[in-house]
Amino acid sequence: MSDTVNKNFAIIGVAGFVATRHLRAIKETGNNLVAALDRFDSVGIIDSYFPAADFFVEYERFDRHLDKLKRKGIQIDYVSICTPNYLHDSHIRFALRQGADAICEKPVVLNPWNLDALIEIEKETGREVNNILQLRLHPSIMELKRQIDEGPADKVYDIDLTYITSRGNWYFISWKGDEQKSGGVATNIGVHFFDMLTWIFGDLKQSVLHLYKEDKAAGFLDLEKARVRWFLSVDSGDLPEDVKKEKKPTFRSITVDEEQIEFSGGFTDLHTQSYQKILEGKGFGLEESRKSIETVYTIRNATPVGLKGDYHPLCNHLKY
Repeated sequence: MSDTVNKNFAIIGVAGFVATRHLRAIKETGNNLVAALDRFDSVGIIDSYFPAADFFVEYERFDRHLDKLKRKGIQIDYVSICTPNYLHDSHIRFALRQGADAICEKPVVLNPWNLDALIEIEKETGREVNNILQLRLHPSIMELKRQIDEGPADKVYDIDLTYITSRGNWYFISWKGDEQKSGGVATNIGVHFFDMLTWIFGDLKQSVLHLYKEDKAAGFLDLEKARVRWFLSVDSGDLPEDVKKEKKPTFRSITVDEEQIEFSGGFTDLHTQSYQKILEGKGFGLEESRKSIETVYTIRNATPVGLKGDYHPLCNHLKY
C-alpha cells in the first residue's frame, strides 16, 4: 500500500474492460474514488471497489459536480482516463484544468504534435500527465533491458515480435475498429510493445510496412540496437496451430537472437504497480511516450510494400 494515502480520484470511462484494473489500483494503493463518468451505465463493477462513488452518464453534470466539490474544499488529485483513444487528448486537458494530474491509458494521444500541446498545458496548469506503460514494469522486460544495457554497446539484435489477440465481430463495429478513433490495429494493440522496444533498443531509424489491414498488420523496424520484424493481429485464424488446439485466444512472443523471452504471465498487478510509481512521483510522463507515439503514427501513415525485404515469417501463411 502507498504511503501517500487518501488521494481523491475521478475516473472517465469506467464501463470499459481496462477500467477494472484502474479501480483495483486506486483501491490497492489506499486511495478513494470520488466520482466516475461513462455514457454507458453498465458499471456495477464499481460496487466491488467504491460503492459510495458518485456516477454520471453526462459529461456536463460530471464537470459541474467536480466544480462543486472544489468549491467545498474537496480537491480531485488525479483523474484516471480509460476512454477511447481519440478522446484521451480532450480528457487529459479536462483533468489538468480541474487542477488534477492525469493518469491515462495508452496510447496517451494519437499524434505526436498532440504531445507538444499537452506539454504546454502542463506548464500552464502546473499539473502532470502520467501514461500507463505497464510493460516497462514487467519483470522479464526489465531483466531484458538490464541485459541489453549491460551488453556490448555496438551490438544490434534480431527480434521477432508476434502478438495475436482474438477479437470477435463486435471489435470492428466498436470504436476500436474505426481507425480515426483507435488509430488502427497497430496502434490499438501494438503501442505498448513499440514503447517497450524503443525503450530498450533505442530510437527508430527506419520503418517498413509490409501488411496493413483492419484486423492485422506487419512490418519491420530498424532501431538503434535492433532489427525488428513484427506481426500484430486480432484474427483468431492467425493463431499457431498448437495454440488453437489448446483453445487459447491469445499468443504473444518475443524472440531476441532466436531466444524466447518469457513474459506470458506476470501481468496481474502491473496497473497497481504503475499507480504506486505515479504516487511516488516516478510515473511515465509525456516525453516518455513520444517514441512509441511517433512509431505508430509512422506505421499508420505508411503505404504497405507487400512481402518484400525482411518480413515476419507469419506473413507467408496469409492469403491475399
